[in-house]
Amino acid sequence: MRAVPHLMLEPAYDPSGASRDAIGIGSSASGQLDLRHGTILTLEDINVSFDGFKALRNLTLYIGVGELRCIIGPNGAGKTTLMDVITGKTRPDNGKAFFGETLDLTRMSEVEIAQAGIGRKFQKPTVFEALSVFENLELAQRTDKSVWASLKARLSGEQKDRIEDVLTTIRLRESRHRPAGLLSHGQKQFLEIGMLLVQEPQLLLLDEPVAGMTDAETEFTAELFKSLAGQHSLMVVEHDMGFVGSIADHVSVLHQGHVLAEGSLEEVQANEQVIEVYLGR
Repeated sequence: MRAVPHLMLEPAYDPSGASRDAIGIGSSASGQLDLRHGTILTLEDINVSFDGFKALRNLTLYIGVGELRCIIGPNGAGKTTLMDVITGKTRPDNGKAFFGETLDLTRMSEVEIAQAGIGRKFQKPTVFEALSVFENLELAQRTDKSVWASLKARLSGEQKDRIEDVLTTIRLRESRHRPAGLLSHGQKQFLEIGMLLVQEPQLLLLDEPVAGMTDAETEFTAELFKSLAGQHSLMVVEHDMGFVGSIADHVSVLHQGHVLAEGSLEEVQANEQVIEVYLGR
């Protein structure tokens, strides 16, 4: 059986973590993420090396609460390594990485980071193809149990309502009983996003979400992301500049492991350095 994707996002906080000097799994007895300064993600002077190759070089990046940020850049710019650092897959050599004001991502495991409220979607959709759309969403809510025990467990009214809301959001209500393996590529992408949304993450990392989609699916994805912004913070890595232009509040351009430029899409497209290393003339 395939391994269950890391979609666990239930709060798992330690009330004793009251400052950035603590282990970093929580800031208050209520378990609420500390967002008092309006920044959900803080990365400062992050360095990552692999066998002497510097994948990230003094990278500094801030994502605001409810912001929709697009990350662009040439292949090898460090985009995947950036997401690996945020989700705990890769440990930086040095630098600071905080979720909210107090959660030190460099001292948390991948599971702890997911439980704290960071959801990641990879480029290739990962869904349970033999299960129905509804069962995939149900399973995403039941990550503390085995697959079959989860499916036999009884959903609460609140959980059913949440799944219904997500089915509407991702436009798969009419396909709720359809095996996920029979969905189109784009629908599988939407389902995987839904599997994250049922757990109400505060930060979503989305890697090339419209790759392989039809024009209609790409247009809907843009509408979906814009509707999610504000309720969630989104960081979208994408090469499709038309799609980026349709959704981005703010764009960061990565090159050789650091942030080369930031601003609106129009501003970065007019930046001479960005034109030279990425966009071309």
